[in-house]
Amino acid sequence: MSNEREEGTNASSGLVQLATQYFRKNGYRVEQENTTLEGYSGTSRKFDLIVQKSRLTHGVWIRDWKRTIGVNVVINVDKASDDVGLSNPIIIGDKFSDHAKSYANRRKITLLTKRQIVIGLR
Repeated sequence: MSNEREEGTNASSGLVQLATQYFRKNGYRVEQENTTLEGYSGTSRKFDLIVQKSRLTHGVWIRDWKRTIGVNVVINVDKASDDVGLSNPIIIGDKFSDHAKSYANRRKITLLTKRQIVIGLR
């Protein structure tokens, strides 16, 4: 998991800014500073953003990778989010594998593409 977390912290600031605008436009409160939370397991979990709407708080992981995001990343985000007690996580990336989409659908994880965010900001 540490590799995923390290790569996640390298999310481009442009995509983070777009995501922040997107969530604010959709009525979320966005936290960009204090995004490292300690899980029930005692492990620190780093998210790129924490967003809150009404009573639900979601961890957001932004993966600005040129490759497809696989199911292993989605599983790790799900475990991290569950460990810190957050609602269904949100993952932002360029494209997702079919297995990642299937797992996310079963576990109620939101997968957003850069394209969806740009369209949502129009």
